[in-house]
Parts: sequence; structure tokens; C-alpha cells
Amino acid sequence: MGFVDTFLNYDVIMRTLPMLWRGVGNTLALAGVTLTVGAVLGVLMCLIRLYAPLPFRILAIAFIDLFRAIPILVLLVLIHFALPFAGIVFSAFTSATLALTLVFASFTAEVFRSGIQAIPAGQIEAARALGLPFPVIIWKVILPQAWRIALPPHTSNSVAIAKDTSLASIVAMPDLLKQATDAQALTANPSPLVAAALMYLIVLLPAVRLVSYMEKRFKAY
Repeated sequence: MGFVDTFLNYDVIMRTLPMLWRGVGNTLALAGVTLTVGAVLGVLMCLIRLYAPLPFRILAIAFIDLFRAIPILVLLVLIHFALPFAGIVFSAFTSATLALTLVFASFTAEVFRSGIQAIPAGQIEAARALGLPFPVIIWKVILPQAWRIALPPHTSNSVAIAKDTSLASIVAMPDLLKQATDAQALTANPSPLVAAALMYLIVLLPAVRLVSYMEKRFKAY
């Protein structure tokens, strides 16, 4: 067999395309939940670290440092394979979502912390002088400015965690990589893997370009 028949076999790709599309849907669902929940949790942990009473700040720092340090693959294996020994059982999708969300939230917290600390202290003091309640200061003064500063690195982290969804195949979640691997085994041909790589590229390449645009757009901040 030649290169095309081995790696770009049209018939094989078309036969396995329904499997790959299911994998794309599962991957997008995993990425969507992770990015949404992780962003909210990350901002919340950032605010706790900066403004909560000391015991809560210490817990937030421990959370952020722990999940920034542990590899996603190790965390995923611990959640899916170790927790059942303690009577805690999650589905493959839940395990992958939990692992990715915890790691993404920890990085999001640090990104927004940098953004908030880059805001001149005089703006917060001025808002307090006007008698604004602290929640309003956070919502109306701090977060909008921190968002513009944090957006480029946050977008970059989002692309990175979206790529890491491929690790979900370790726990047999039927994401794009797992479906492509199964399709390869069924057809004894690596063409589904090549097709999966192209699908990843189609989805993630625009996101990579978006990161570059964000960096240029908000360079002044």
C-alpha cells in the first residue's frame, strides 16, 4: 500500500466519519463545560484569594498552587481510577470535566489576579470614596478593567485546555481522539487518526489566530 492508501484512505475515512463526528460533538461539549465552569470558578477563587478573610485566602492559595502544579493526566487518573476505592465513582465525561476544570480554574485565577493587581489602587480608593458598596466596586470597577488585561492570556489558556481534552481518551471517554483510535482499530488503517488531526486543526487553528489578535488588540493595556 502506498502513502495515500495508508494515511489518506478516502473510503476508510468516509466509513468512519460518523464515529469521528460523534467524537467532535463530545469534545466540543467537554471543552464548552470546562471553559465555562472553569472561568467562573477561577474568577471566584481569584477574588477569594485577594479579598476574603485570611483563612479563606490561604485555602484559595492552596487550591490554586495545587492544581497548577499537578499534571492533568495524573489528576484525571486519580479522579477516575483512585476515587472509586473511596466509594466515589464518576462517569468518564464527569471525570474529564472535573480534572480539566480544576486545572483551568487555577490558571484562570492567576491570570485575573495579575489583571486586578495591575489596576491602579487610586481607582478603587476613588470608588470607595464615592460610597460604592464593595460588590459594586468589584463588578463595575475592578472586573471590567481586569478582563481587558487578562483576556489575551486567558484566551491562550483556553486554547491550551481545549487541546488537553484529548487526554479524556485515557478514561475511555468517546472524544475525538478515542473515536479515531477505535476507528483505526476497526479498519486496521491510520487514516481516521489523520482525519481526526485535521478536525482538531480546523477547530483550534482559528482559536490560535484569535489569541494573536487579542494580544495585539489589547497590547496597550
